[in-house]
Amino acid sequence: MSKRPTSRDVARVAGVSQSTVSLVLAGKAEGRVKPETGQAVREAARRLGYRPNLAARNLRLGRTRTVLFVVPTLVSPIFGAVYTGAARVARDRGFGIVVHPWDDDATPARSPVDIEAIDGVLASSLGGGVAGFGDVPIVVLDNDPADPAPSVNFDVAGGMRAITRHLAGLGHRRLGHLAAAVDTWTFHVRAEVLTETGALTGREHCAIDVAAAREAALALLDRPDRPTAVVCDDDLIAAGAYKAARHLGLDVPRDVSVTGFDDILVASALEPELTTIRLPAERLGARAMAALLERLDGHAPPDVSLPGELIVRGSTAPPRR
Repeated sequence: MSKRPTSRDVARVAGVSQSTVSLVLAGKAEGRVKPETGQAVREAARRLGYRPNLAARNLRLGRTRTVLFVVPTLVSPIFGAVYTGAARVARDRGFGIVVHPWDDDATPARSPVDIEAIDGVLASSLGGGVAGFGDVPIVVLDNDPADPAPSVNFDVAGGMRAITRHLAGLGHRRLGHLAAAVDTWTFHVRAEVLTETGALTGREHCAIDVAAAREAALALLDRPDRPTAVVCDDDLIAAGAYKAARHLGLDVPRDVSVTGFDDILVASALEPELTTIRLPAERLGARAMAALLERLDGHAPPDVSLPGELIVRGSTAPPRR
């Protein structure tokens, strides 16, 4: 049986010291090791099939190298993309992630792992925040930046303003809002931006569900002062608005324009395709995990806000005169 390669073997092949190998493979080489040297170490490790002994390193550092990622639901594709970005950064640093849906009644005692067995927490889109973790470092995602924990957010206000500017530029002066019936910072901000326009003629709340959104949209569209454009908090809600418009004999976008938010797969599956805000979900997850790792290294990462991108498709057009 061949001998398992060691960090000494990697150092010999790369022509560097063992301490340099440790810095590179622990993700701590930036500013301390030349990029070409780091590349040589990673290439040597790959060729030799070297894997760090994480159990020994964890014991030495007093860490489990496990992060708890808590989300309000597992069914939203946005959270899948956020996880993908976070997992990529975690993997590069030898960390694992445990994902857990965190409803309004959740407590640390109901966590899938012992609180003592996690190094940090990523908490995404939670209305009441996450409390009860003691001194475990936390980074919040898509949460109120007033929270004392470091935050990595989407620029939700900027995205909603891009939507309202687009509609105003087309000539829309009567906007309807299909608002998610979810008590979190991200949806409060969307409502505030729309209210500030002075063009809001009506608002209906619904679950983030096509059937619920259809019923709410029927109430919004079947009224004398029908809005010329319906702004939806989510692409699934927009799909419900399409169904309501069709039921009432209204054409999208000739009779009513519709916008979404997120740019999940349904946005391009609708006909006409949906004008929406594309959110950098993978980047959000990656930046949040990087911020949490900074905290674990004893640093204080700054708050971050990532802009979305307005994607104009066929669901918006000038209103009929």
